[in-house]
Amino acid sequence: MPIAESELILNPDGSVYHLNLLPEHISDTILTVGDPERVPRISKYFDSIEVQIAKREFVTHTGYYKGKRLTVLSTGMGTDNVEIVMNELDALVNIDLVTREINEEHIPLNIIRLGTSGALQESIPIGSLLVSEYAVGLDTLMQFYPLVQTGYENTISSALQENLQLSFQPYCVRGSDILREQLAHDYVAGNTLTCPGFYAPQGRVLRLDLKDSELINNFNRFNVEDFWLTNFEMETAGYYALGRMLGHEVVSLNAIIVNRITKQFDYNADQTIETMIVQTLDRIAAIAKA
Repeated sequence: MPIAESELILNPDGSVYHLNLLPEHISDTILTVGDPERVPRISKYFDSIEVQIAKREFVTHTGYYKGKRLTVLSTGMGTDNVEIVMNELDALVNIDLVTREINEEHIPLNIIRLGTSGALQESIPIGSLLVSEYAVGLDTLMQFYPLVQTGYENTISSALQENLQLSFQPYCVRGSDILREQLAHDYVAGNTLTCPGFYAPQGRVLRLDLKDSELINNFNRFNVEDFWLTNFEMETAGYYALGRMLGHEVVSLNAIIVNRITKQFDYNADQTIETMIVQTLDRIAAIAKA
């Protein structure tokens, strides 16, 4: 049965509603960033740019880097935005936007998040690059999706729910082993906590107190079967969960620009991010030529 117009909303030109993209606008390899201003920071390295489209916080550039066609897309912040991005990217390759029917052949995408993050362990220095092996979501997005977790992932989720005394169970998902090995074999391997906010959910206090004054210490000390939380941000768990359900390879690469335990900030953060960008582009191009 065709997908109803109310469920898959398209723009007058046939593009997907929020991203404003058509299937030909994207590559099979997509670099995602939160900040729209970081899109040209990546595409400036492209040999050529053939697509530049912007709508709301979603900015897309598609072009070629050393012969490999790539797409860079900004998502804005939070797993609510990631949910829009992942569903609409999937629709571009796995749904016929004219007939509104799901394609018989599934097309997987390679989706690589390039983001910044804060360390939760003293041993992780600022200026380091970390790849998320697992991501744990403190947001409630997966309360609305039939995510299937492994026994190990469920153990982590249940333990964290008990530890933080949450009214719902967080979710835990492993990212792409393939992309992690290809792009980040020499990175710090970590377990990333995805928070539904930047201030209180990450233990920051301005004018409002925390409900749990020991939140950061609880994050830092959480340990189940040698599973430690290494860093936190606001998107990775949403990427990993939706990637698993939709059948895409997804990995999250993180520039550690602050350590919340040692209270240090990376004043060379721009260079750390730039190193991650260039290194990722070069490794993708090398894989394409292999």
